[in-house]
Amino acid sequence: MFELRLVQGSLLKKVLESIKDLVNDANFDCSATGFSLQAMDSSHVALVALLLRSEGFEHYRCDRNISMGMNLGNMAKMLKCAGNDDIVTIKADDGSDTVTFMFESPTQDKIADFEMKLMDIDSEHLGIPESEYDAIVRMPSFEFARICKDLGTIGDTVVISVTKEGVKFSTRGDIGTANIVCRQNTSVDKPEDATIIEMKEMVSLTFALRYMNSFAKATPLASQVTISLSSELPVVVEYKIAEMGYVRFYLAPKIEEDEADPYVETTSKAKAKPKAETKLKLEINPDDEMKPEVDSNMENEVVEIKPELESNMEPEVDSNMENEVLEIKPELNSKMESERESKPQLDIKPKKEANGEVQVMDIE
Repeated sequence: MFELRLVQGSLLKKVLESIKDLVNDANFDCSATGFSLQAMDSSHVALVALLLRSEGFEHYRCDRNISMGMNLGNMAKMLKCAGNDDIVTIKADDGSDTVTFMFESPTQDKIADFEMKLMDIDSEHLGIPESEYDAIVRMPSFEFARICKDLGTIGDTVVISVTKEGVKFSTRGDIGTANIVCRQNTSVDKPEDATIIEMKEMVSLTFALRYMNSFAKATPLASQVTISLSSELPVVVEYKIAEMGYVRFYLAPKIEEDEADPYVETTSKAKAKPKAETKLKLEINPDDEMKPEVDSNMENEVVEIKPELESNMEPEVDSNMENEVLEIKPELNSKMESERESKPQLDIKPKKEANGEVQVMDIE
């Protein structure tokens, strides 16, 4: 049997509101350590990882590991029926195809229960290794949400660049451009208002703003958001849920030729060049191999003409008669160039065409 009881029922409502638009159906994995979820969006670009530890609930019982497949939209509808101050209880019997949601008012004068059918969802649990990132930015979650919302009115993508000066969010669209820079600021009265930047290397990556705005729906869960960036890894946008756990969003960088972003344009052009060169090489190499085929009908003549070209014979003098060319060559080599120029080639050519070798010798 599985059963959990959460005093802050609004917490589950906020969690579902933050992920239901990104993931439609998902399996909730229940174990002795906690209540977790891992699912990808329909385009397999973003991944959601949710963890609510068992010690964070008022009551938690899980006799054996079970996986409950639910439609997140329907689950959100169930939780909307609960008040923000209601105590939420979720129960599921072993082998049952339904799950029960029970909502109790703080004064215990109202109790409501809803039953929802479970789904059979085929999904693979992805192992996400712990990685070291080139840059980690911690900033107020409401500030991150506002930046994504403002940039979304200008363009479709956002470039997140982390340098020594700070973290810059930039976009470009049809109506213009926008750049927002947040510098490190630790001298604040409230720790949740601080902006902390840890950088090992400079990073500049491009992401789709529609996903970032979807991630920002988790803002009510935490006062701070952590953005982990690395050039070879997906970005991680993490919201810590009090002391209970976290919700993490993973998003692959956007790599395509887009004039709205100089970084993407540079990257895409650098990648486009090898592609173009590869195509050219694929087209040129066969042509080079086919060059002898252009003279395939005169393979023997080409071999015999090469020594004639070395003796400064003009290609125009060459004819289809190989024997005559060979006999004329030694005579030209034995004469001075002035004598060769004084003899009209017009008299020689017709006699060559007459196929008479003796006539050529008599005239000279």
